[in-house]
This record gives sequence, structure tokens and C-alpha cells, in this order.
Amino acid sequence: MGRVTPDDVAALAIRTGLGATLFAHGTQKLFGWFNGGGLEATGGGFHSMGYRPGRQMAVVAGLSESVGGAALVLGLGTPAGGAAVAGAMSVAAETHSPNGFFNTEGGLEYPSLIALSAAALAVRGPGRLSLDELTGHVLNRPWMSVAALASVPPAVWAVVARKHRALAQDAVEQGSTAEQDSAEGAVG
Repeated sequence: MGRVTPDDVAALAIRTGLGATLFAHGTQKLFGWFNGGGLEATGGGFHSMGYRPGRQMAVVAGLSESVGGAALVLGLGTPAGGAAVAGAMSVAAETHSPNGFFNTEGGLEYPSLIALSAAALAVRGPGRLSLDELTGHVLNRPWMSVAALASVPPAVWAVVARKHRALAQDAVEQGSTAEQDSAEGAVG
């Protein structure tokens, strides 16, 4: 390990704060820790937002946040951890976008900031105070950052497009049900 610099200490602080926050959010979804809903409640919420199947999407989000967050805290596999967090938070930002920008209105400010910070860490690297440094950067090669971050936009697009298709189908089914109810009411 080379000489530790203030930049390495700053990277550790950012990794720890960001990663621990995401780890907590992920375990709320997966296990109900930290007053979270657990898989059943989170899966139901995801289903109602159009993420289908809700429980499986909750598992994916929870794992992306908890495993990605842990990877950032440890500084191990930083490109993959940063990309996992960036992807999950980009989907969250899209979900919050109808509420505008600011978090106080339920907007995309908070998840966007987390996504950008995680992506920046994936590019910047974990610094010398990390397991990536101790392992000779076996899981933190420059090509890995490029590959991991290049996978984020198409993955986010696929998840969001699938959500929009599910919500459109819900609207069609609700319209059919409303028409059927109207017809039955007119006959009865």
C-alpha cells in the first residue's frame, strides 16, 4: 500500500457514508430491518408502482442496494458496487420524477444524488484505504468500471420500460372494467 493521502481518507468517508446508507435501505426491503417493510410489503409497493413481479423486483432492488452498498463500504469490487447502486437509484429517480426535483416534494433529488455519487466512485476508485487496494485491485480494473457503468443505462431503460408497459396494461384493464360496470349498470 502506498502513502495514504487526504484524498484516500475523503474517498473512504464518502464510500462509508454512501455505502452504509444504501446497505440500510436494501436491508429494509429484504429483511424489514431499520423499520423497513420487508419483502412482502416492499413487493406489494413495487407491484402497485408497476414493477412486476413486485416481490422479485424488490429482491433485485434490495440486493442492488445492500450488496452494492456493502461493496462500497469495503471498497471491494468498487466498479460493480457503484454500478449496482447507480442503477437502483436511477430507477428510483425516474419513479420520483413526476414529483419534480426537490426531495421535500418527493422529487428525484435524493436518488439522483446517490446515483451520481456511486457512479463517480466507480470511476474514481475506492482509494488506498480499501480491500480493492489490499487485493491488488483484482476486482477494480479500469475496464471493469467502463463495463459496469455501461451496463447501467440499458438496464435502467429495460426496468423503466417494463414498468410503463405494466402501468399501461393496468389502465387498459381498468378501462375495460369501468366500461363493463357501466354496461351492467345500464342493463340492471
